[in-house]
Amino acid sequence: MKIKKNDTVMVISGKEKGKHGKVLKVYPAKQTVIVEGVNMQTKHQKQTRKVRAEIKHQEGPLHVSNVMYYDTRDKTATRVGYTFEDGVKVRYSKKTGSPID
Repeated sequence: MKIKKNDTVMVISGKEKGKHGKVLKVYPAKQTVIVEGVNMQTKHQKQTRKVRAEIKHQEGPLHVSNVMYYDTRDKTATRVGYTFEDGVKVRYSKKTGSPID
């Protein structure tokens, strides 16, 4: 997967199209990511002896094909490529050609 934790991504399809946020978790086996403030879901917490009943709002997973890396310097979404610099594999922005990491 070309998207990693703490990347800023933009949603490119679905009901949340156009929103962007930071990636909180990545699940490579399921090909999904959880983005901060996007795809909010309602979860009902059952009451226990220690915790009161409440309604929680938390982020749901998005498929990685529905998000695109968001370049904060250029304020645009861009595709991610890989190149080798000094024998080290580095991610780079295909739109600007500048390295990401």
